[in-house]
Amino acid sequence: MDSRFAVFFFIMGGLDGYLNECPTDCFGESTAPERWHLQYGETYFQEEITGDEFYLSYDLPHYISAVQPTIGASVTDTSDIWIGAGAKWSTERISDGPVYLELSLMPGLYLQGDGEDLGFPMQFRGSLSAGYHFDNGASLSVVFDHRSNANTSSLNPGLETLGLRLSWQTQ
Repeated sequence: MDSRFAVFFFIMGGLDGYLNECPTDCFGESTAPERWHLQYGETYFQEEITGDEFYLSYDLPHYISAVQPTIGASVTDTSDIWIGAGAKWSTERISDGPVYLELSLMPGLYLQGDGEDLGFPMQFRGSLSAGYHFDNGASLSVVFDHRSNANTSSLNPGLETLGLRLSWQTQ
């Protein structure tokens, strides 16, 4: 796995949690915006475009410290499937503006269809996105993510997606 996503996720989520949550309850739960996300993007393998991917995810309606639990699933036009669960951190916790950055880290299961051999079914999906929240609760973001097996197999080539994500709150 491209460890930069994991490092940034743990630094930002940990620092936010330490500074803003630990004075009262380091691992306490609080209310978060419940959201659905629909993403379309192009997949890249070895820096070559290999196809298209649709990705659906759901953010649970609470934070645990500074991170929000999330689940997701994607399918490519070559019938590859990825299903996972993890957490995300967003600058919306520390800024009231409409522009935001978001980091996520999600371990998951990769089921190879006619697409690329990623070496092992367990794939960690790390992402970085930048977006804009609209007044109606929707948001639009550009997302880059990387999937790999974090060297749990001798074959660990990785797969990237660059896409657009439309999100909406359910509350």
